[in-house]
Amino acid sequence: MSQPYPVRRCLVPSPVRRPLAVWCWLALCAAPGAAQAQADPLSLSLEQLMDVKVVGAAKYEQRQNEVAAAVSVITRQEIQAFGWSTLEQALASLPGVYTTYDRQYLYLGTRGFSVPGDYNTRVLITVNGNRANEPLYDGAAFGTQLPLDLALVERIEFIPGPGGAVYGQNAMFGVVNIVTRRGADLDGGRLALAAESGQRLREGRVSWGRRLAGGVDLLLSASAMRARGKDRFFDFGDAGVGGVAAGLDGERDRELFARAAGAGWAAEVVHGDRRKDDPTGVYLSDPLVPGQYQGDTQTMAQIEWQHRLAPALELSTRLFAGRYRFSSQLSYEGSLMSFPGRGDWHGLDLRLLATAWAGHKLMLGLEAQRNPHQDQNQLMPDDPSANLYTPSSGSRLGLYLQDEWRASDSLLFTLGLRVDRNSVTGMKTSPRVAAIWQPGPATTLRALHGRAHRAPNAYERLYDDGLSQVANPALGGERIDTSELVADHRFGTSLLLRASLYRWSLRDLVTLGIDPVSGLPQYQSGRPVQARGLELSADHSGARGLRLRGSVSLQDVEDRDGRRLVNSPRLLGKLALSTPLSWAGWHLGYELQAEGRRLTLDGQALGGHAVSSLHLSTEALAPGLRLGLRVGNLFDRRYRHPGADTNWQNDFEQDGRTLRLTLAVAF
Repeated sequence: MSQPYPVRRCLVPSPVRRPLAVWCWLALCAAPGAAQAQADPLSLSLEQLMDVKVVGAAKYEQRQNEVAAAVSVITRQEIQAFGWSTLEQALASLPGVYTTYDRQYLYLGTRGFSVPGDYNTRVLITVNGNRANEPLYDGAAFGTQLPLDLALVERIEFIPGPGGAVYGQNAMFGVVNIVTRRGADLDGGRLALAAESGQRLREGRVSWGRRLAGGVDLLLSASAMRARGKDRFFDFGDAGVGGVAAGLDGERDRELFARAAGAGWAAEVVHGDRRKDDPTGVYLSDPLVPGQYQGDTQTMAQIEWQHRLAPALELSTRLFAGRYRFSSQLSYEGSLMSFPGRGDWHGLDLRLLATAWAGHKLMLGLEAQRNPHQDQNQLMPDDPSANLYTPSSGSRLGLYLQDEWRASDSLLFTLGLRVDRNSVTGMKTSPRVAAIWQPGPATTLRALHGRAHRAPNAYERLYDDGLSQVANPALGGERIDTSELVADHRFGTSLLLRASLYRWSLRDLVTLGIDPVSGLPQYQSGRPVQARGLELSADHSGARGLRLRGSVSLQDVEDRDGRRLVNSPRLLGKLALSTPLSWAGWHLGYELQAEGRRLTLDGQALGGHAVSSLHLSTEALAPGLRLGLRVGNLFDRRYRHPGADTNWQNDFEQDGRTLRLTLAVAF
């Protein structure tokens, strides 16, 4: 591991900083003039926001004050107002959420947990209810790895805490359900172009959607992105090498989306193909060698039906299938090696929803998934006799039951249990219990407790090259138990306050250790980890479209011996302002995200930082035209994120100021 870098704060010369600060201040001061502006299409009132239904918490529609979690909803209006282009940018605005980037992949941290290089295995992503975590590494895709353009998203539902009682595998720290737009929302074509500095990025998208004469809603979209990257200096630590990775940070991404829906049915296909060049020498490969990369290609398809069997009984059926391909080429001792991986899956999800009994909403579900291929390979063109092929397969079956019991007008109970059997860890149970009390129309109190499990993935159990890692076929799974108290209170129609106090305990954490026989790295069950935290947030909707959101999160995560967890900031602060401006048709979105120190694997503390972003947009220049300018890291702050065991580097410098210009035309 390399020597730690010094953390530099606010190194931008004041002659550069001052004009931007003045410009930002003037823009914010212009907001009061918005009182004379027309109602803004990018803004929703607090009442409208609270009326948005949530599907991802229980697999059926619920009002937000009925959800057994501190749920947050990000709408399409917010995505446009702040100019977010990737999923993690949107999620990072929420309480208790933070991100890590190692110049290869983006990782999402929730409530103080994000082990560097953990493949995002403990958060579940669904697209219109369809599981997006692939079966080889069990990874959730953030950043450009997500095979869906964010411009096609109608809303993002984030349900923090364990979702195992409904979803089983992966739903340990939260569920992210992405709901896409409909063809009728577009009612025609859209052409969008974007250019961004920093990574020297260019991208384009063409979409078309419409509700056809027969009532079928159709949406089609294709996107492409290409980035040349930035030439950065990297220190390769124990390799004794350092230098500028010139032309080694490029990236490309291609995405396709198709969805058709009619009365009681819907079918869709999501496809993404992403390749990221490697400037870091990941997995301790040769430093500064051209041609090294990581690639992910993922295709998901589903078809679902909803059929009312009786006035109080509804059947939902979902058939799904997916295909994931991992590709990588790395150099070791001057010899290029490739590491292809293959994951295939298919299955079904059956659900019965009954409302025949007064005060009860009963759901009974059965989910089955078969993974015929979870294959890993290591190919050495210079020595084919040393090739490795590690095939595997798997399956899981889950039966779940939930009762949403309204005991009175003000008291609601949610009782749930899921029993899963998989081919790795056998039988596991995931219970959930929640009490939701509304003592008055403006106040909601929740008491929540739940459990979730995760079986180790094929890479953690079976990868064995005899050099960097040995297998552990007997590796067991993880279990998390979470208890939480949530209080919501509304002041009038413009202000919502929330306080969430939680405690979670994670047992048998799968982490990289040392095999006592070979002395080589091996994934093993580690020490228990426990946390306690407090999240405070406020959401204010003012006149004429102004919206102000803020949150403070305090999170303390330690192992059994009282040692602070790596890559776990104790303090997070978020502020987001969205408002129309007095300038005709312009809208401003401003974000401030601050966080405390993070520890690296070698115990070095990376200093805290605060990063601002600004977005200006308008639809008033011409009919059907939308223009946006986003300035990321507005004040060009210098900050770093921790690296993983598989990196030469102890930490990674993050992007400085970037400019992103977007242009969208309706036709």
